[in-house]
Amino acid sequence: MNIGQAAKASGVSAKMIRHYESVGLFPNAQRTDAGYRQYSDKDVSTLRFVRQSRDLGFSIEQIRELLALWQDRRRPSRQVKALAQAHIAELDAKLQELRAMKATLEHLAQRCHGDDRPDCPIIENLATKAAAAPVASGSRPRGLRPGPHAGG
Repeated sequence: MNIGQAAKASGVSAKMIRHYESVGLFPNAQRTDAGYRQYSDKDVSTLRFVRQSRDLGFSIEQIRELLALWQDRRRPSRQVKALAQAHIAELDAKLQELRAMKATLEHLAQRCHGDDRPDCPIIENLATKAAAAPVASGSRPRGLRPGPHAGG
């Protein structure tokens, strides 16, 4: 089957299939004489496995490990469980961070009058945090944290 058919059968877009090939997560497809990619039913199963793993939030590197474990029929299940438990811990940390971000934003939104006045604690907090904490190159901001202008 061609890439469009494989994408439809697996639920993975053709663009993502190409990406997975480029990062070595998925082997380069066989090619026809005309240069078109050709996929087998086994390839579609692998793509579905990758899609399910991504849907659960596993990283590319974690999926690479999961694929190796999936393909090793003699794997000890403890390795799979350890990988899953490590991912659960990561998800818990992300949930905690999201809850803190939500609480801060709820607090700021509650303090904002939402009327015709120009003063707004949300904007003030964002401006204060932006001026006070320059972001190092290569990192991303973590979210709003309560500061001196967030509370009262």
